[in-house]
Parts: sequence; C-alpha cells; structure tokens
Amino acid sequence: MRMLRAERDLVSDYHPSRAAKPALAGLHRSRIGRAVPVGGLAKRGLDITLAVLGLVLLAPLILALVIVLKLTDSGPLLYGHRRIGFGGREFRCWKFRTMVVNGDTVLEQYLRKHPAKAALWNEQRKLVDDPRVTRLGAVLRKLSLDELPQLLNVLTGEMSLVGPRPVVREELDYYASSARHYLSARPGLSGLWQISGRSNTTYLERVQLDRFYVMNWNPWMDLRIIFMTIPAVVMSRGAH
Repeated sequence: MRMLRAERDLVSDYHPSRAAKPALAGLHRSRIGRAVPVGGLAKRGLDITLAVLGLVLLAPLILALVIVLKLTDSGPLLYGHRRIGFGGREFRCWKFRTMVVNGDTVLEQYLRKHPAKAALWNEQRKLVDDPRVTRLGAVLRKLSLDELPQLLNVLTGEMSLVGPRPVVREELDYYASSARHYLSARPGLSGLWQISGRSNTTYLERVQLDRFYVMNWNPWMDLRIIFMTIPAVVMSRGAH
C-alpha cells in the first residue's frame, strides 16, 4: 500500500494553537484564487455518472431506510449541517438524522459534566460514545448508511464522491496553512480518511491525508479510493 504509507510520511504544519497567528487568521473566510476545484471537468463528470448510477442502484435501500426511520422517530428525516466547501462556500451537508432533535443541548450538557470528554472533543472533534446518537443512528453510522443523502450534494456540485472530509468553519483553524489545500477541492463523500481507519486516526493524520490527496490527485486515485471504500464500509473499519 505505497500510497497509504506515503500519506503518513507527509510532514504537516497542523497544530491547533497556530489558529491565533495573524498570517492564518481569516484564511478560510476569504475566497481562494483557484478558478475550479481539484480535478476539474474530468472529476465532475465521474461524480455525476457514478452518483446517478448509485442513486438508481441504491433506491430500494434508501426507500427502506426512509420507512424505518419514519416508523421509529417522529422527528425530521434529514439533517443538513452547515459545512465548508470549495473556496470557502458554505453548504448544507445532508445526512439521515442519527441524533436526537436537541443534539446541541445534549452535547453541551454532557461536555460540561465530563471535562475529560470535553478536552477530547476540543482536540479531535469526535467522541466514541456520543450521547446525541440514537440506537438506530449508531447502526446507520457504523455502516455509513446515514451519508447516502450526500449523493444529492454530489449531484448539485457541492461535494464530490472523493475528497477531503467536509468540516465546519471552526475546524479549519485546526488545518493551519493546510486549509488552502482543503479549500481547493470539493469535500468528499469518501476519501483517504475513510479508507485509512476513520475514527481510529488522529486529527493530525486526517489533515495529512486531506493534504496528500489534494497535492497528488489523479483520476486513478479516485477510482481506487471508491473501490477501497466498499470493504471499509462493509467491515466498519474505524466506525464509531
């Protein structure tokens, strides 16, 4: 796995404390100069073709999930969280809702009661036992089925099938100067992070993976990642 070994050898300048440096302040609040996302028309054509094919083939599964979710929960079916895309543009990243309706309040109260968990959240932006996630939601997350609605984001051009993991605006501070690499691509439904351990990796490794992908993109890398995503999802590697 030469590509995956190279990813971990990449030297990153990531460090959360660097967010306060004037040279980096406001980097993710301005548009980058790149006219088109990484991959251009070739990548966009692949996205549209495979997203349409995926929606057709997965239509029975998606319909079944809709029925089960509506029967087990009276809340909204979808959840659209604001994420940052190409050039710093905000968009709603769609997922099947896997959390309780008042998730933000639940998380705030949980972190207030558990300082150690709060420190982990501030560093990694993830929790192994997230108190917001429902029982059914945990299953959907483990199998990545909650992310199927993001095929719509791909069709609208807000996301790509393969790319950096979509982040919220505050997270770009953690990317330091690597934020410019993130902003030069469309966020991906899958990517190097998903096939390299997902939640078993550190945030630093995630930044390195995103940067490596952008700097070394080619069509064959996308196809390889898509192919490797299937066993990673089926085996739930690194899924929490």
